[in-house]
Amino acid sequence: MGPSPAVAEIRTAVRESLRDLAPGDLVLVACSGGADSLALAAALAFVAPRQRLRAGGVTVDHGLQPGSAERAQAVAQRLTSLGLDPVECSTVMVPARGNGAHGAHGAHGARTGPEAAARAARYQALEAAAQRTGAAAVLLGHTLDDQAETVLLGLARGSGARALAGMATQRGRYRRPLLPVRRQATRAACAALGLPVWDDPHNADSRFSRVRVRHEVMPVLESALGPGVADALARTARQLRADADYLDAQAAIETARAGGCAALRAESLATLPAAIRTRVLHTAAIAAGCPAGSLTACHVEQLEALVTGWRGQRWIDLPGGVRGVRREGRLRFTRDIDPAGSTPAGSGPVAGAAEDAPGRDREGGHGHGRHGNRSEGSADQRGEAASAGGRAGGAH
Repeated sequence: MGPSPAVAEIRTAVRESLRDLAPGDLVLVACSGGADSLALAAALAFVAPRQRLRAGGVTVDHGLQPGSAERAQAVAQRLTSLGLDPVECSTVMVPARGNGAHGAHGAHGARTGPEAAARAARYQALEAAAQRTGAAAVLLGHTLDDQAETVLLGLARGSGARALAGMATQRGRYRRPLLPVRRQATRAACAALGLPVWDDPHNADSRFSRVRVRHEVMPVLESALGPGVADALARTARQLRADADYLDAQAAIETARAGGCAALRAESLATLPAAIRTRVLHTAAIAAGCPAGSLTACHVEQLEALVTGWRGQRWIDLPGGVRGVRREGRLRFTRDIDPAGSTPAGSGPVAGAAEDAPGRDREGGHGHGRHGNRSEGSADQRGEAASAGGRAGGAH
């Protein structure tokens, strides 16, 4: 007798995900011991040797719950018993920042909640394990339900098309074979294979927005609109991702034409369609050090105003201690080298702009808070006065 329908579905998804790999390549699976990642690990253990691939596993102990070290070791032993080799058990230190499960914002606006901190630490551990072992791919256990929740959260937060496009099936070495698979299938597969599942208590903690979406919002939507809401949201993500990928590719071309992320020519940006221009600015801000998860549409709109609504505004403060400023006809990004030091974002001079040499326009004035709403007039408005030199924006 063949495998159960759930087991067969997951094995097929993994098989499709690994078709492009070469014989002998090592594939790691990230496993917490939950139903999604455990079902994925079992499928990889079955599929990999049949595709002449090597299969290993990684589990990460975040140290956030009592007994987490022992549980991580148990997961590692389970992965070994499935036939995975190598198996690594990585311990990470999650920064004790933020204020409660909803998270907080640091001095520069970056989210410092436990979810974001744990996620960042986890991916660092996975990347380190992949580099140590030479893995060609790392499999993640996100399902269709996770994708639907991601899209719904993006809608609630007023996110753009890229966020609504959800999680990518593949990005670099990271792959998500289970994005077409429902969460109920992973639990059914574990039951069919006799695999004990660990249920993370955080997944039932209603302080977390994703948990509320999962247990409160989605059931209401399914009740009011009928079954199929999760599938529809995931389908929307797939459609938007194709569009977003194309626009991102065009934005990369225009970024190079405008002089690169470090110094974007404002004149070039002004001629671009808004959909491309905002992507260029978003990418440049992240390249300068803004945490991707903290950079909002509002931040990008403020940067865009330095191009399309230029009135001599001062700098724009961004998450991560990054500042965007227009100077000499270019948008430049600087970073506070001492985020906890004596020069907070929005005060003091922009690096390199305290003194202007004669002939420079004065677009690099001193900052005045997140919105950068102090206006001194454009270089054109100042006319000959701008060419006479002097201080960039004066003292405050």
